[in-house]
Amino acid sequence: MKTFNNHLKESLSDPDFKDLYTEERKLIELSIQIHEVREKSGLSQSDVARMAHVTQQQLSKIENGKNCNMITYLKVCNALGLDFIFSPKAAS
Repeated sequence: MKTFNNHLKESLSDPDFKDLYTEERKLIELSIQIHEVREKSGLSQSDVARMAHVTQQQLSKIENGKNCNMITYLKVCNALGLDFIFSPKAAS
């Protein structure tokens, strides 16, 4: 029986899959960070949504890892005082 980790390791050998997996993982990590910062700040989703000029539903989607556009992510990060860090991709 193939375990999830074995399956993932095998799948990551495909460069296309690896790129998509890496992108999704970064978005999930950002979503988790947004949720954690919001909660540590004692803010509700409605509070942050108002500050970011987005709907509470959009913020909920971000926190739940649903696909949102980058403008929404940027607005929410700005409202929470989070910065995106852009760095060059490491050479493969």
